Amino acid sequence: MQPVTSPLHTPDYLMLGGYFLLMLGIGVYFYRHMRVMKDYFRGGNTIPWWLSGVSFYMTSFSVAAFVFYPGLCYRYGWVGVTLLWVAIPATIFSTVFFARRWRRTRIDSPVEYLETRYSPALRQLFAWQGVPVKIVDDGIKLFATGTFVSVCTGIDINYSILGAGGIMLVYTFMGGLWAVTVTDFIQFIVLTAAMLVILPLSIARGGGLGEIFAKAPAGFFHLTSPEFGWTYVIPLVLLYALAWSSINWSLIQKFYCVPTEKDAVKTGWLVVALYIVGPPLMFFPAIAATRFIPELSDAGKIYPMLCTQLLSGGMLGLAVAAMFAATMSTLSGDYNVCASVLTNDVYKRLIRPHASERELVRIGRLMTLLIGIIGLATAILMARGKAENLFRIMVTLFGVATAPAAVPMLLGLVSRRYNNAGAVAGFLLGIGTGLGLFFLSRYNEPITVLGMTWVPEKEELVIAGLALKMEIVLFASTAFVTYVTMELARIFFPTPDEEQRRADAFLARMEAPIGSLSEDIHTGPASTMMSPFRVVGVCIIVIGLMMLAMLPWMTLSPALAINMAIGVLLLAVGAALTWTGRKQKA
Repeated sequence: MQPVTSPLHTPDYLMLGGYFLLMLGIGVYFYRHMRVMKDYFRGGNTIPWWLSGVSFYMTSFSVAAFVFYPGLCYRYGWVGVTLLWVAIPATIFSTVFFARRWRRTRIDSPVEYLETRYSPALRQLFAWQGVPVKIVDDGIKLFATGTFVSVCTGIDINYSILGAGGIMLVYTFMGGLWAVTVTDFIQFIVLTAAMLVILPLSIARGGGLGEIFAKAPAGFFHLTSPEFGWTYVIPLVLLYALAWSSINWSLIQKFYCVPTEKDAVKTGWLVVALYIVGPPLMFFPAIAATRFIPELSDAGKIYPMLCTQLLSGGMLGLAVAAMFAATMSTLSGDYNVCASVLTNDVYKRLIRPHASERELVRIGRLMTLLIGIIGLATAILMARGKAENLFRIMVTLFGVATAPAAVPMLLGLVSRRYNNAGAVAGFLLGIGTGLGLFFLSRYNEPITVLGMTWVPEKEELVIAGLALKMEIVLFASTAFVTYVTMELARIFFPTPDEEQRRADAFLARMEAPIGSLSEDIHTGPASTMMSPFRVVGVCIIVIGLMMLAMLPWMTLSPALAINMAIGVLLLAVGAALTWTGRKQKA
C-alpha cells in the first residue's frame, strides 16, 4: 500500500523516540524483579485492580479498531460506536459470572485447570490448538499496524512492523506481566491524550456539534443501520461474551493476576466504564470528518487522513505512538500468556516437571522471544505480499475452534455435570461443523441445507430472510453442536469415578476464598519494588514533559492550547500519583 500523506518531521520523531525509550525503560526496571514463574506470568498475584483493568481494556482491541470502526462511523454513522459497545454487555457477563471463578482457579496459565477438571489430554489439546491461533492472529494485527502507520506517515511498512513488534517484544521479554500491565497503562495515557487532541480539533473543523448533528443524514446517529442491524449486533454480543470469558487468554489473565476475587470483579467493572466512554471519544472524529473530508472510496483510511489534516508540531508523532500503543498492548498480553501456556502446560508438564523457578523464568523468556519472532515473521511476510491468502485461510480455519474450545472451558468452571468424553467429542464435532461450513463457503453458488441458504460470495447465511455474517454463523453453529454433544455424552457416557472425584475436588477448591489456602500466600515481586502508583506517576510525568517539549514547533493556536492543557494536566496527575506511592507498596 502506497503512503498518501507527508512524512513525519523532527518533533514527531522526537515524540516517537521518547515514547519507545519509555517503554523499554519499563521493561528494564521490572527485569530484576521476575524471580519465579508466578511473578513472570501472573505478577505474583499482586497487580492492582486498576492497573489490570486498564490493561484488560487496552488488550481488548488493536489498531485494526482504528480502521474498521471509524470507517463504519464515516460511512454509516453511530453504528460504528455501537459495534464496539457490544464489549459492554460482554464484559458484564464475564465479570458477573466468571471473574471470581477465574481468580479462584489459582492457575499460572489459562488451560492449566483443564487437566484436573477434565483430563491431561484435553489440557494439551487446547494448549496446542490455542497457541497457533494467537500467533497468526497477532501477526495479522501487527501487519495492520504497519499498514496504518505507513499510510499515515509515509514510514516504510517493514520499519513500522519492526518498530512496534520489536520494542514490545523486548519489554515483554524482560519484565513479564508487570511490564505488560504498566506499559498498557502508559499506552492508555498516550492513546487518551491523542484522542483528546483529535476530538476537539475535528469538531471545530466540522463546524461545531450543532452543525455536525444538523447536517447528518437521516438515521446517522441511530444505534444501528440497515447494513448492521440488531440481527447482527445481538449475536455479536453473544460471541464476545463467550470468547472474552474463556478463550481470549490475555483477557482472562487479567482476572487471575490480581490479589483477590473482589479485585477481579473491580477489574471487570472498570473495563465496563472505560468501554462506555472510550468508543465515542475515539470514533466521533470520524463522524465529524463527514463535514470536511470528501467522500472516500476507502473509508478505512479516514483516521490517517484525520491525523495528517489536524495535527502538526509533534502531535502527529503522538497520534502514531497512540496507534502503536493500541496494538502493542494487545500483542504484549498475547505473547506473555502464550508463553505461559508453552512454559507451564508444555515444558513444565511434559519435559521438565521438576524444573527450578529460575529455569522456568528463563524458559518463559525464551518462549516469549520465540512467539514474538514468529509473529514478526508472519507480519513481514504479509507486508511483502507473500502468503496473504494462506494466512487468511489459516485464521479462518483456526477461528472455527473458538466456540468448541469456549463451551467446555466455561461449563467446566460452573458445573460438575459435564465430562471429559463430552468435552473432547464436543470440541472435535464442533470443529468438524465449522470446517464443513468453511469449505462449503469456498464455492460461489448459494447452498441450501435444511431451509438455510448460504451465500458464499457475500459471506452471509440467510435464515428466514435475515442475512447474518459468516463469522457469527460459524460461531453460533459450532457452539450449538459442541453444547449438544456435551449434553448427549453426559447422558450416554457416564463419568468414570476417578474423573468425577477430580472434578468434584476441583470445584470444591474453587469454593475456597482467596487467602484460605496455604498456596495463596505469595508476596510477589511487589515486595521488592516501588509502588505501582509511583512507577506509573513517573511515566506520566515523562509523557507530560514530552508533550510540553513539542510547543516550540507548534503553530496552530487551537492545537497549541489543547496540547499545553493536556501536558500540564498530565504533569499534575503524575505528580499526584508519585506522591501517593511515595511510601506505599503494591
